[in-house]
Formats: sequence, C-alpha cells, structure tokens
Amino acid sequence: MDGLNIIMIIVIGGLAGWIASMLVGAGGGLIKNVIVGVLGAFVGSYVFSLLGLTAEPTMVGNLIVATVGAVILLALAKLLSK
Repeated sequence: MDGLNIIMIIVIGGLAGWIASMLVGAGGGLIKNVIVGVLGAFVGSYVFSLLGLTAEPTMVGNLIVATVGAVILLALAKLLSK
C-alpha cells in the first residue's frame, strides 16, 4: 500500500464519516469522522456482502459503502448511549 492509497482511505473515510454524522445527527470532529468512516467501510462491506450486493470499485462506490457502514455504526452508538 503506497502513500496515495493511504491518503485516499483517509479522505473517503472522512467524507463518509461526515455524511453519516449529518444523516444520523451525531456531532463530531475531523478525527472522529475519519475513524467512523474507515470503520464504516469495513461494516458496510460486511453488510453488503451479507445482502449479496457488491459496490462498484470506484471512489463513489467506496464512499457509498463506507457511508452506509458509518451510518450503521453511528446509529448503534446513538441507540446504545440512551
């Protein structure tokens, strides 16, 4: 994995985390958004595979999968914190 791939993971993770936090209504900063987005990519990939779906191997496809996973993570965290 080269430096460009790591930068793209961070950028897509940050965008996915930010979009998810806007959808769920959870606040957070840049670092939290990146962490939630990157973890969300793993969760989203798992959920998509369980449903028999595959994302297009593009930046937009990866962003969608990561955002779905991040929404799931944030919704669970919000539910558990109540």
